[in-house]
Amino acid sequence: MSFQSRLRRSMPGYVFLTPWLIGFFLLSIFPILASLYLSFTDYDTVRAPEWIGLENYQYMFEFDYRFWQSLKVTFLFVFLSVPAKLIFALIVAMVLDKGIRAVGWYRALFYLPSILGGSIAVAILWRQLFNADGVINSALRVFGIQGPYWLSDPSYSLYTLVVLAVWQFGSPMLIFLAGLRAIPQDLYEAAEIDAATPARKFFAITVPMLAPVIFFNLVLQMIEAFKSFSGAFIISGGTGAPLDSLLFFTVYLFSEAFSYFRMGYASALGWVLLIIIAVFTAIAFWTSKYWVHYENERG
Repeated sequence: MSFQSRLRRSMPGYVFLTPWLIGFFLLSIFPILASLYLSFTDYDTVRAPEWIGLENYQYMFEFDYRFWQSLKVTFLFVFLSVPAKLIFALIVAMVLDKGIRAVGWYRALFYLPSILGGSIAVAILWRQLFNADGVINSALRVFGIQGPYWLSDPSYSLYTLVVLAVWQFGSPMLIFLAGLRAIPQDLYEAAEIDAATPARKFFAITVPMLAPVIFFNLVLQMIEAFKSFSGAFIISGGTGAPLDSLLFFTVYLFSEAFSYFRMGYASALGWVLLIIIAVFTAIAFWTSKYWVHYENERG
């Protein structure tokens, strides 16, 4: 078939792809390249961008203490919330996998926080629940317990947001549940014949067979945790308060861009966040060859 014939045959496909390609280049590729250029400039949205080379990155790493504080808060949040959410989601999925009644209703109920969890309304609700005179402390006072200042005390504020993140366990729970349903039951039956304990069956059958699903959830939730924004922004009032204990990287980036209009510096922060996520994702993929095994692999 000649080139002209192949082109004529493929033309309808390219025509249908054209709107998507235009949107992809205008709304994705162009902003990415523009932010890369702006990260090497001094730009405040009023004056034209002024090329300053690596000064934004040099200032960030050598003099900006809030940059390091935002990294510390974000890493702590990721390392606490991701394992806690995955463990909790797996426990709930294993309970639902036991064939309890009305499992569909429970699935919908548990998935609801994942739908609402990232919204502004839920962040405001969370702030009302954990205020000094909120619902949680009012309930504790019934039992004679004086609750702490969950959101205004730097010792507790980040952990309160970790609880909010764990509460949004619905999405990984559904994926775990689908993975559990795919494990052949004859493996468990053979283990029971060998008088294996529940713990032995979990670590020898469930975890290895579920490893690809665990890996998928791990990468997905890690990326989401690095990008967490709305909860910290609403609860801290967009400042990272108290005492920068809620200064997530995304909150700091937003304040630099839209509170101080340092667009060039904010672009540099965005590229640093992209590199951090890419490095951690690459590490996860590199380590997966040691603990993730697929059914179609040759053993």
